[in-house]
Amino acid sequence: MAEFSIHTLGCGSAKPTLRHQPSSTVVDHRDTLYMVDCGEGAQRQFQAQRLKFSRLRHIFLTHLHGDHVLGLPGLLSSLSLGSQGGRITVHTFADGIDILRHILDYFARELSFELEFHEIKPEDALILDTPSMTVRAVRLEHRVPCVGYVFEEKPKPRHIIRDMVDFHGVPYSMMNRIKLGEDFVKPDGTVVPNSRLTTDADRSLSYAHMSDTIYMPTLAEKIGPVDLLFHETTYLDCNEAEAKARFHSTARQAATVARDAGARALLTGHYSSRYKDDEGFRREAETIFPRVILNREGLVTDLTRL
Repeated sequence: MAEFSIHTLGCGSAKPTLRHQPSSTVVDHRDTLYMVDCGEGAQRQFQAQRLKFSRLRHIFLTHLHGDHVLGLPGLLSSLSLGSQGGRITVHTFADGIDILRHILDYFARELSFELEFHEIKPEDALILDTPSMTVRAVRLEHRVPCVGYVFEEKPKPRHIIRDMVDFHGVPYSMMNRIKLGEDFVKPDGTVVPNSRLTTDADRSLSYAHMSDTIYMPTLAEKIGPVDLLFHETTYLDCNEAEAKARFHSTARQAATVARDAGARALLTGHYSSRYKDDEGFRREAETIFPRVILNREGLVTDLTRL
């Protein structure tokens, strides 16, 4: 099972179609699930991908347009009907907290789990800090307050060389410190360098989810190098004027951000309903950036294989 994977539940935009679901993505990091946006039908797509509701811990909303949030009341209500336990934290703006509380007070007053709201602001900020990963918000420019999210693994422990730690008599109580890079000092004062006891740690991985936004030339620097960048590709270049007027981006513009940020791969999505062939997004993006993954519902992107 992948340690860090991205599950696409929906990659359409505001107008419903028979080809795509509204926006919703699940980040699976070591079996803990983080949802980004929750458009209509997200809970059904969640089940279709055999994801476990019991592992969902955080829901990050990028902004308060309906195609990104209208599935959330139903999801939370269904979780309660299924006797979901534990705690789920919803990260959203102050208006979103007020709206969701009013809806839930009417439709799901008594939840079986603890629901926590964390107020965010349209600014660059650290949102979540866990022992293995951080999540930070990046301010985007849309018609309403909007942020993207960057999921970044913390440095991983080094790999123990079993024969060497046994040979030098490293006690079990020292193993975590050795994995973190500490040298071992024997009882007679001999120092065994960590490089003799361990090999390099696996590379830390990262995923950036940039939702609805006008093209921002400065965005790449704020994202930084990531393994996978999802950047909205609502329009093709032939509709660039409309993209700008509606505060959206084209596939070419998304590819430019991916290139300038130093991303390893670009994931497309948030397709306008006017286009009947998604391949156009790939073709246009590839004129700027070579490694483009054409998004679709049910797609699972394993960051360890990029």
